[in-house]
This record gives sequence, C-alpha cells and structure tokens, in this order.
Amino acid sequence: MGKVTLRNLAAHKIRLVLTAVAVILGVAFVAGTLMFTDTMNKRFDDLFSRIGTNVAVDVRAKKVVDGDDDGSAAQPVPAAVLKAVQNVDGVKDPFGNVTGYAAVVGADGKVVGQSGEGPPQLGTNWNPKGSYDLKTGRAPRGPHEVVIDADTASKGKIAVGSTARIVTSGQPARMTVVGLIDTGDLMGATVTAFDTPTAQRMLLKPGFFSDIEMASSGPSQAELKSRVAKALPEGMEAVTGTELREETKSDIASMLNFFRTFLLVFALISIFVGAFIIFNTFSMLVAQRTRELALLRAIGAARPQVTRAVIGEAVAVGFVGSTFGLAAGAGLAAALQAASGMGGGLTFTASPVIWSYVVGIVVTVVSAYFPARRAAKIPPVAAMRDDVALPQRSLRIRVALGSLLTLVGAGLIGTGLSGGGGSAVALVGGGAFGVFIGVAMLAPVISVPVVRVLAAPFAKVMGTPGRLAQQNALRNPRRTAATAAALMIGLALITMVNVMGASMRKSVDAQIDRQFGADYLVQPQGGGGIDPGVLPKVKATPGVQSASVTYEGKAKIAGDGTTYMAGDVAAIASAARLKIVSGGTDLGAAGMMVDEGTAKDEGWKVGSTVSAQFTDGKTQRLTVAGVYAKSDLIGGKVIALPVYLAHTAKPSADALLVDAASTDAGTKAALETTLKDHPNLKVSDQASLKKDARKQVDFIVTFLSILLAMSVIIAAVGVINTLALSVIERTREIGLLRAIGISRRQLRRMIRLESIVIAVFGALLGMGIGVSFGAALQNALKDKGLSELSIPFGTLVAYLVVAAVIGVLAALWPAWRAGRMDVLKAISTE
Repeated sequence: MGKVTLRNLAAHKIRLVLTAVAVILGVAFVAGTLMFTDTMNKRFDDLFSRIGTNVAVDVRAKKVVDGDDDGSAAQPVPAAVLKAVQNVDGVKDPFGNVTGYAAVVGADGKVVGQSGEGPPQLGTNWNPKGSYDLKTGRAPRGPHEVVIDADTASKGKIAVGSTARIVTSGQPARMTVVGLIDTGDLMGATVTAFDTPTAQRMLLKPGFFSDIEMASSGPSQAELKSRVAKALPEGMEAVTGTELREETKSDIASMLNFFRTFLLVFALISIFVGAFIIFNTFSMLVAQRTRELALLRAIGAARPQVTRAVIGEAVAVGFVGSTFGLAAGAGLAAALQAASGMGGGLTFTASPVIWSYVVGIVVTVVSAYFPARRAAKIPPVAAMRDDVALPQRSLRIRVALGSLLTLVGAGLIGTGLSGGGGSAVALVGGGAFGVFIGVAMLAPVISVPVVRVLAAPFAKVMGTPGRLAQQNALRNPRRTAATAAALMIGLALITMVNVMGASMRKSVDAQIDRQFGADYLVQPQGGGGIDPGVLPKVKATPGVQSASVTYEGKAKIAGDGTTYMAGDVAAIASAARLKIVSGGTDLGAAGMMVDEGTAKDEGWKVGSTVSAQFTDGKTQRLTVAGVYAKSDLIGGKVIALPVYLAHTAKPSADALLVDAASTDAGTKAALETTLKDHPNLKVSDQASLKKDARKQVDFIVTFLSILLAMSVIIAAVGVINTLALSVIERTREIGLLRAIGISRRQLRRMIRLESIVIAVFGALLGMGIGVSFGAALQNALKDKGLSELSIPFGTLVAYLVVAAVIGVLAALWPAWRAGRMDVLKAISTE
C-alpha cells in the first residue's frame, strides 16, 4: 500500500499542493511567532546579562502598592542610607542611582522617539562603573552638561559639543552634549545621563536616590544582603543582584508570554480554518477515486490498508507543508523583527521546529481521518458499477448535533460574558468554538435556501451560465458549506472586531460629550509629567479664564491597591461633569470622594472614615466627603490634594484642565505658543480628544484585522481548491456542455459565478455570526465603558464586495483550466 500512496501523491500533485498551501500558511504563523518571541527572549537575556553584572546587593524602598509595577510612585532612598551601607563590612563601591523621565528634543524641535506608548525615555545619573560605555566624548560634569545615547543623537541630528534641549517632568533645560554612550540594543529607548546632583534636581529630589547598588569585597550575595539589611532604616529593603535581575526578567518574560499567546491564538485560528480546507480536499479526492479504492478492496486490500493509504497521503502533505511553513515562518519572524526595530539575527531553537511538524502533520492527519475511514467502507462490488459513489449519511444527525453545539456554545458565551470569574475567557473561547463548529455543521441545511436566493439574480440576468452556476452550488450542499465555512470563520472574527471597534469609537465620543466639560486638556506625551511652572503661564494666556492641574497617585485603600486623582476638586468635578449623589466637593485636608459603585461595594457613605496606605509606607485615615455617579474619565476615587502632596516625594501633574472664553482656533494656537518650550505637552479640545481616541481604536482594529486576514487567505485557497477539484470531477459534464454549444466564455462565467455564490454565502454567514458576537460583547461590557452599540454597515458592505472579489479571483485558474479542456477527451473521461 506504500507504493499506492506514492503513486496517488504523484498522480494528484496539483490538488495536494493547494492543500499544502493551507498547511504552509498556518504553520508559518505558528513558527514565525515562536521564532520571533524566542529571539526577543534571547535579546533580553543578553541585555540583562550585561546590565548590573557587578551588583551584589541593591537597596530600595519597599513596594507598598501592588499596582506600582513600573516603580513610578516608589519612595526614594535618602542619601543617609548610602552613608550607612558604606560602613557595612563586605560592601564595595556603593553607588546611588537616580532614574526618571528625560527626553531629548531633536534639531526639528520634536521629542526624539516620542510615540505615545512607545519605547521608554530614561534619564539617569552617570555611573563610570555602570552598564553603559562612553562611545565618544567625556562624562558630564556640572549642571549644564549631559551625555545621550548614540542612537538618539543620530535620530535627533545632535553632535558632541552642540546644545540640546532636555525635557523632564520639571522645567526644560538647554544643556551641552559632552559625550555619546553605547547602550547596545535597547529597541528604541532613549537614555540621557547627567552628573548625580543634576540628576537628583531634574529627575527626583536633591539628597535622594532611586536605589543604591553595591559590589561585594568577598561575602556571597546572600550574606552581604543579610548584613546590609541590618543597617537599613524602616521602609527600606535589600535584594541580591541576582534577585533584581530575575525580577526584571520575570516582568519582561510575562509580557513576552502574553505577546506569544496573543499571536498564537490567531495562528490557531488560521490552522482551524485550514483544517476545513484539508477535510474538504480529502473528501473530494476520496469521492473522485471511489472506483479506484473499490478495486483495491476487490483485489484484497483490507479496510485498514485503504485507510492507511489515504492517511499516508495526509502525512506526506502535512510533512511537506510543515517544512515549507517552517521556512516561511522564518521569513515572517524576520519581518516582525524588522518592524519592531530590533537588530541582529534570528534565534533558532528546537521549539519552533518541533511544533511546526507536530501542528502541521497532526492537523492534516486529523482532518483527513474521516474521509479516509469513509474510503475504507467502500464495498468491493462497487468497482463493477459505473455510477459508483460514496454513500451520504442523512443530515438529521448532523442538524441535531449542530443545533446542540450552537446552543451550548451560545450558553457558554453568555455565562462567560455575564461573569464567569477566572474562567470567563475559557468559557467565551470554548463557547465561540462550539458555535463555529455548530454553525459549520448546520451550513449544508442553511446553504440550500440561501444559495438559491443569492444565485437567483445570476440565473435571471446571466441566462444559462447563471442557472448552471446555481445548480452546481446546490448540487452538493455539504461541499458548498464546508468551503464557505472556512471563509465564515475569518470574516466572523473580523466582523466582530469591527463591530467592537465601531462601538468603542461611538462610546468614546458619547463619553467625551457627556463627561468632559473642560474646554482644553493639556497632557504630556510619551511619559513624564507637567512642569509646575506651566500653570501660571497657561493662566496668563490670552483667552484663558481658568486653569488647574490634576495629579494621579497610587495607594492601598481598604486593603486594595488602587489609583486615585487629586487636585482642585471643584475644577475636576466641573471638568468631568460629575453628578454629585451625596455630600459635596469640599474635601478639606484629609477628605475623599468615591463613586457610587465603590461606595456600595464597600458600604461607605458620607462621613465614613477609611484607612489608606500610601507609597511612602505611611497610613492615614480619610473621610468620605462626597459620593458621585460613575465617571469613566476620573475613575472611582478623588483624594484631597494635601494628602497627595504629603505622601509623594516628587509631585508631578498628570494633566492640565483649561477653560477659555472662546474655543476658537485662536485660543488653541495661543496655548500652543505658550507651551512651545514644552514639546512633550499636547493641547487637546473635545474634537482632538475624539480624533486621538479614534486613531487608537482604528490602529487596534487594523492590527487585529491584519492578523485575521491570514485565515481569509487560507479560505480563499480553499475556494480555489474546491473549484479546481470540482472541475476535475465534472470533466465529462463540461465536455458535454461544450459539445451542445456552450462557449468557453460562458463556461468560465459559470465557474466564476459559482465561486462568487460560495464566497458570498460564507461572508454572509460569517458577518451574521460576527455581528451577533460583537453585539453580545458590547452588551456585556456596557458597565466597562462600552455603552454604545454601533454596527459599521458601510464596512460590512465593503467586506461583502471583497468576498465577491475573492470569489472571482479564486475562480480564475479553475475557470481557465475548464475552458482549455479538449471536448472529445472530456466526453470520453470515465
């Protein structure tokens, strides 16, 4: 039977190559994702292996608030601690680090590398024994000198000896660039270094450090940590250099694992779609070789042997597809690496290779298993009949099972969306999978009336080719449904993403209209805060009536880590159009306002006192002075400004609220002129806030749609495969049509119309499911800010047109092949 398998592979090369394409595309996604994340892991490992290699122990403030993962609200370490650890036996070369936000303004007047949530812009003090080496120039000395990384200097067209503007959370400064540093591959991050006093003044607070690192003169890291810990005041902690690096590695690893899982989900979707194509192809191949397989049974081949022969073909297709998919995955990983700006070559491990072959071969074999079993059931006597065909099972069991799966899947989705706790994601994912399988099983029943309606205009307008296309699409509902189901899955997910995107845009617009009452909002871009000196300048701007700053802090309130807002509470209430339910906005020196949901959950009311622990480790009791209706713009808590200032080492304004006499272009231009020395600050009115929000949503929708487009491409390959095999199956029929007078043009038109009908049917099925999923998600997330449902009908119509175009393109080669058939040879085909 091995020879039979090889002969069949050689005889059906073109048919199986198209099947292999589906495997290649799916495997490429998996392999590319694994290779890219392996490369990123290796790059970060190399980076951390050379950063802090001489650090035996690091001293820092204890983290109080769990939400402070980036350390932005961490309490600084007093200089007195540095003096204390210097006297600890075994401590060598202790050095106080200062870190914070610092950005470089390029020759074009724009902040280098500023891109919203892009790479970090780091400021630090120069450590001659630190992780960075001077590439050219010298170390900074004095309050007007700075060194910057060579990559930033190149992007900003800044040379050693020139003057550069440095932007921090305080007043921007013009400083002389005295050196360039080599930071290695930090993937776009900006590094700016000052001498220690200057760094403390600009980034933190004079007389304080972010942390203190030290080497060891002999003791082990654990022993030195124990000794240093005894010399530390309350609120400080010591960690070994190994622990520090592992913490950072762990944070990066968590991010990379999420990214890997995120991409692999889309890869699995593509593979899932490919499975439909493989199943459909092998079903058609088996059907076309029914007499051949019956002859094998007649000459003594056992059922298991026939099954193994077909499975052997699947293994070969899976192996070849996996091999080419692995190679294509390397190309995809290289493209992702180039897009991320990460230099160097790819890292190759065994994991992508193993998973590529496992996924490619297993999916192909599983998809081909049922057609293989069906082939083995062909009775030997069938070889003697001319009209031999595979027996078709009744659709009753299929309809019953499909209906059950659809209902169960919908139930799981509903349970997950209504609050399935930690298993919500699994419930929704399992439910969606169940619905897809259920609808795919019901598709043969659904296809008959839908295809009849879709093809009716073709039958009337296109005449004979249109009627034949309709009959061909209806001839085998199972095949039509299986082909359309592959397209259904991709378009269902793309439609759902677009419905969610449109709903997000509409919800944000409505939220801004309802809750944003200020005329202008000034915010820092790319990190950092707002210089306190900006406020009086803005207030003095022509046309401005009032301006106030807001602050954002972190605390543990009633035992839970949370983010709160502080500032001029009356101005915040006015800017957010807060609806005060009880109490008022006068918070005094130690008051707090909370939203209704928080008050209800915690059992608080006006006059309740609540214990709060802040990032400096100190605890203070706050009095609830007011309760307001839910506001997505300011969150659930507002705390009196004196409390924030008392517990924050370096207060940094998060936003500036501005009211003006007129919101015309002149006022906005005047504000931008006032802030010209602060290129990191952006002035926004309601229109620009909406525009920025739409841009973010559009980016997410586009990104997800591109990832899902792979499944649509695979589905298009499936349509090509089905039509190509259908043309081969109908060779004699096509010959007879040509013999009775149908032209080649009419024949090609018939196949194109059949392809369009299948593609549009799949698109309609997918878009229907996608709209339903999107509406269900929006309804479930109403309380999370997604208050408005919006269905992008224009986009859906465009997708329908795209589906029709896919149908036309998919039919080009099968139609061309059908038109080139020799009439006499086609008629004589058995």
